[in-house]
Amino acid sequence: MSSNSSGVAGRYAAALFEIAEERKQLDEVATDTSTIRAWIGESSDLRRLVASPVIARDDQRRALAALLAKASMSELTSNFVGVVAQNRRLFVLENMCAAFHSLLAKSRGEISAEVTTVLPLSEKQQQTLTEELRKSIGSRVVLNTKIDHTLLGGMVVKVGSRMVDSSLKTKLQRLEFSLKGTA
Repeated sequence: MSSNSSGVAGRYAAALFEIAEERKQLDEVATDTSTIRAWIGESSDLRRLVASPVIARDDQRRALAALLAKASMSELTSNFVGVVAQNRRLFVLENMCAAFHSLLAKSRGEISAEVTTVLPLSEKQQQTLTEELRKSIGSRVVLNTKIDHTLLGGMVVKVGSRMVDSSLKTKLQRLEFSLKGTA
């Protein structure tokens, strides 16, 4: 994510957070934005829709509005995504959702952990990981999960500026690098 798109995501997320807090809808919007992030992470068609500059903004807006309505998203979330689409900022929608969760965690005194896996984690796996991170960090941790099919296996966990990459993809890259170094 470039610093420019990071700034855009942060500004939009801050606006959404402020309105959701005002309307006492933080939990509802948090659920909605988690769902949106999961959809984008899991669907290449949806990723193309939100990232494509050649798809007309009205077509993008209508497609997303239909998807959000079918999933019974809150009016606030639906309106927010509509504004994002109208302003041609859908390419950072996933980052906006992540930034919203970071703001929410900060307001609640929680630490947000970005967890990327090749397959979705089960409820039990999420609980175990949350507890291990809490023990390690010493504060309440909220997981923001993403799917990345290129990892092959394992996971990448980012907490603040710290990152633990135990993905199979990275291990294979390290092995390949070390083998090239000995040849």
